[in-house]
Amino acid sequence: MRVPTLLKTATAVAVTAAAGAAVTSTGTSSRWYRRLRKPAWQPPSAAFPLVWTPLYALIAVAGARALDRTDGAERAALARGYALNLALNAGWTAMFFGARRPTAALAEITALNASNLVLLGRAARADRLAGAALAPYAAWTLFATVLNGAIVGLNRGR
Repeated sequence: MRVPTLLKTATAVAVTAAAGAAVTSTGTSSRWYRRLRKPAWQPPSAAFPLVWTPLYALIAVAGARALDRTDGAERAALARGYALNLALNAGWTAMFFGARRPTAALAEITALNASNLVLLGRAARADRLAGAALAPYAAWTLFATVLNGAIVGLNRGR
């Protein structure tokens, strides 16, 4: 893994994380969010930054490792998939907390899950460790999908 590549992926991930944090910090304290019914098994708010911080680090490192082990059209496709994935990652937060549209966010996170699988596959083909590093992110996003779905179900008709 080359330092310039890691700096680029780390910057892209940091921008994604900052965008999500900006929307989440105002969203989770909003009256709208506090009034939503949530499942009893939802983790406490403090758990989310504890989970996302290492996940974002893994995404940056995995991206750099995979990109540095590809070239040409394969690298370009991986870079596009990586960028799309980060956009979908930030988009879910904007949709759920910013736009206050849990049902639309559920559709958006479904697209993120598909993107995760494609990205994980491409990364794993380039570098097994990069693929393995993305697995916790894919797993957490699946959990977030179930949580999002539960919130939608608990708040139908509200």
